[in-house]
Amino acid sequence: MPAHSPPPADIPEPQRVLLVTGVLGAGKTTALHALEDLGWEAIDNFPIRLLERLIDSPDQAVSDLVGGGHAPLAIGFDSRTRGFDPHGIITLVKKLSHRSDLSLTTLYLDCSADELQRRYNETRRRHPLAADMPAAAGIAAERDLMEPLRRWADIVVNTTAFSANLLTQAVREQFAPVAGPALTITISSFGFARGMPPVADFVFDMRFLDNPHWDPVLKPQTGQDAAVGAFIRRDPAFEEAFARIRDLLLMLLPRFREAGKAYVNIAFGCTGGRHRSVFMAEQIAAALRTGGFSLTLVHRNLASRAADLVEGGAAR
Repeated sequence: MPAHSPPPADIPEPQRVLLVTGVLGAGKTTALHALEDLGWEAIDNFPIRLLERLIDSPDQAVSDLVGGGHAPLAIGFDSRTRGFDPHGIITLVKKLSHRSDLSLTTLYLDCSADELQRRYNETRRRHPLAADMPAAAGIAAERDLMEPLRRWADIVVNTTAFSANLLTQAVREQFAPVAGPALTITISSFGFARGMPPVADFVFDMRFLDNPHWDPVLKPQTGQDAAVGAFIRRDPAFEEAFARIRDLLLMLLPRFREAGKAYVNIAFGCTGGRHRSVFMAEQIAAALRTGGFSLTLVHRNLASRAADLVEGGAAR
């Protein structure tokens, strides 16, 4: 009886390699940082003549970096890179482009001479190719040197009118995963009397709501207890405040995700951090989870002692 042939092994996805280059001052470092935030492994000022050796290296660390199924690789280089040779680089890229295990793209960042000169004057840095001459001379010399790469590049982005934020957005639109970058959301409660949270994108003050602290039965309880929640809900201002905050966050969070923001910290505060802020944080967290968001919920002062000195002498 003839033996069955083994099923063909799955063909791995080609390793994505992006070469990032361009004239100095056009935004290469900003582009690499944006790619790194998108999950690319970024290496700057890498000698491109060693690219093939890097990809084919048997070293496990390098294999993990560039092997099939791992993070895409972004390599930055410019006219300062050791052994820089535009024609040699193009020859190497042509050779590597024929490999079925690689998907190789070249991104070239360009910028007008006037804007480059303005950026150099603003930072007071000397152009590496200018020597003792004005920056304009170095910019012109570099543009001539880089021209073969600019003509060869798959993607050319002119950053003349770009701020760092606009360039980051352009890189994200071109190279972000189809599903978009992940957004890490943290919702926390805290007590103003014990200090503001060190990091917060949104801070909502819940001290306008009736305070359960002054009810002897509710005082030892927290915003996680049903009786405290019922007390807070009876405040005529609660429902409208909750709905407005919920709707604001449901509108803004997708926009933050699309803009590539990695972290959003939302904090709710009350005087002691045990009742009103805890309850609102719990309710908003539940609403955002229902809206399809994954998040972490933290109650900073939930275990703190309920103290009249902290709450103050007023009923609110």
